[in-house]
Amino acid sequence: MNPYLPILFMLIIATAFAVGALSLAMFIGRPKGGNERKLAPYECGIEPVVGEVRERFPVKFYLVAMLFILFDIEVIFLYPWAVVFRQLQVFGLIEMGIFLAILLLGYMYVWRVGALEWQ
Repeated sequence: MNPYLPILFMLIIATAFAVGALSLAMFIGRPKGGNERKLAPYECGIEPVVGEVRERFPVKFYLVAMLFILFDIEVIFLYPWAVVFRQLQVFGLIEMGIFLAILLLGYMYVWRVGALEWQ
């Protein structure tokens, strides 16, 4: 028996699943109608402009995205730390405390300058 045969089977099954899921979504998820407003693209709360010069997105959208990435990275660092917490002992606790304190200071700064306000 060829050792690559299970990989071939997995590739066939994965391809069949992807094609099946996309086909099913295409038939089930097709819009059955609606008005012009429902069929219009949604652009983060900004009304789409047709035929005119488009406005640029406000910087606020990009700030919120960067903040999301920052706090997402925080969570990514917390998981491995939690796994090896017992091996790190007090040193690991102090290091993570410093890390979280720096992030908390950044969060308080962002909150104070109003980057989290949506208006």
